[in-house]
Amino acid sequence: MTDGASVLEKEDELVVAGEGSLGVIRLNRPKALNALTLDMVRAMSAALDRFETDPSVGVILLEGAGERGLCAGGDIRGLYESIRAGGDLGSVFWREEYILNARIASLKKPYVSFMDGVVMGGGVGLSAHGAHRVVTDRTQLAMPETGIGFFPDVGGTWLLSRAPGQLGTYYGLTGQSMTGMDAIRCGFADVLIPAARLDELRQALVRLGPEANNGMVRGVLAHFALPRGAAPIDEHRKTIDASMDRDSVADIISALEQDTSEFAQGTVKTLRTKSPTSLKLTLRLLREAKASTSLRQCLVREYGAALEIFINRDFPEGIRAAVIDKDRSPKWSPASLEEVTPAVIDAYFAPRGANELVFPDREV
Repeated sequence: MTDGASVLEKEDELVVAGEGSLGVIRLNRPKALNALTLDMVRAMSAALDRFETDPSVGVILLEGAGERGLCAGGDIRGLYESIRAGGDLGSVFWREEYILNARIASLKKPYVSFMDGVVMGGGVGLSAHGAHRVVTDRTQLAMPETGIGFFPDVGGTWLLSRAPGQLGTYYGLTGQSMTGMDAIRCGFADVLIPAARLDELRQALVRLGPEANNGMVRGVLAHFALPRGAAPIDEHRKTIDASMDRDSVADIISALEQDTSEFAQGTVKTLRTKSPTSLKLTLRLLREAKASTSLRQCLVREYGAALEIFINRDFPEGIRAAVIDKDRSPKWSPASLEEVTPAVIDAYFAPRGANELVFPDREV
């Protein structure tokens, strides 16, 4: 790779470029808030192949095109169309995406994510498993999948289950957004750097040269980082921990209903808009993730659940209501928590798909 900015590969959806010793991967669908497609997953995997073996690349940087955010998640419209056509895009997309998530977590070279603006779902999987996770004053990070009949995937159950107290349960069930400081508190990010200084940070990373290592990158990030302060979610930590420390969604809602605070009552209202199946499935996935010992275990479990959810009604109905008809009025089936029996949830945990996930050699 030569000095200066040289485009190595450019496609409609992904830009892979060299900026001195910096290997840049730019998600490039700004009109779709850089929603992730299968082609993007494959192009990113190829870019990592290139950068990992190129001795002139010292640091790998992930960023999103445009001003709105890194990535709003997977291209759920494409998944919806595949479901309607009886296709298999879901199984192929999730398999390759989850393998990429595990690979990011095991990269040998420093990997920096600019988690600026909106970072949701699949965007979390591309960034929050990396070694150096940068959030800004504009960050809005969320795992909002229960609102479309799905569940926090891309290793989200691993991350959420390791958040302090019951913060992961709260964010996983409600899909509410985290600020940059909230993301740091929950273990999804490492440093908060003003968005206005990202260009300066970028140049500092370039100056590290091809011999850069993780320690050197941490030093640069520390120079630009704002002091850690209180996270906005801390204000509600007592309520969250007291109500969410249960293994039943109904018990969680009951505990929240007994709390007369505006926050607790608002949380109940939010939960009642979500897919009942997704809520119960997510809670069980989070509890099983808590007992897991690796990201890979969680990805395998998520993949099996995703294969089951792809053939059920709530997922396409959730997408229809959110992005197709945009009426925001999904008709969940089953429609209530009481109707979601243990047998319904057990089906998501039947052994399936584990042999399809061929992970990198390094353990995660």
